[in-house]
Amino acid sequence: MSAFQDLEILLVEDNEGDIRLTIEAFKEAKIRNQIKVVRDGEEALDYLKKQGRYTGVPSPDIILLDINLPKIDGKEVLGTMKKDPILKTIPVIMLTTSSAESDVQESYENHANCYVIKPVDLNKFMDVIRSIEDYWISIVKLPGKH
Repeated sequence: MSAFQDLEILLVEDNEGDIRLTIEAFKEAKIRNQIKVVRDGEEALDYLKKQGRYTGVPSPDIILLDINLPKIDGKEVLGTMKKDPILKTIPVIMLTTSSAESDVQESYENHANCYVIKPVDLNKFMDVIRSIEDYWISIVKLPGKH
């Protein structure tokens, strides 16, 4: 058992298949943290700012953020977060299918903590989630709650 069992992970993803796959990969990787899911950029910002139906939700310790989202795209969500004094310290892992150099560049310019391209192959995807667990959950010291 890891000392980090109480981590809150926010998955911002609109593709139901990718949501199921990510949750399953975390289960396979034996990650027993709380995974909350929001399906568009507007919902993500409401969640992070604890607005509307998200009043009182716990702040995430880590965010897995897709780029291609309805309403507000992931790059805009990232940019908004990193300008907010309360939200800017939450680590953001861009987890996306986009390998466009412009998306990578813009994500890092907006202070993404890392950029991970989702593999199409299920086994490789599981490896990516295990790597995220190994690094971001087992090794890295995360900032305190907001």
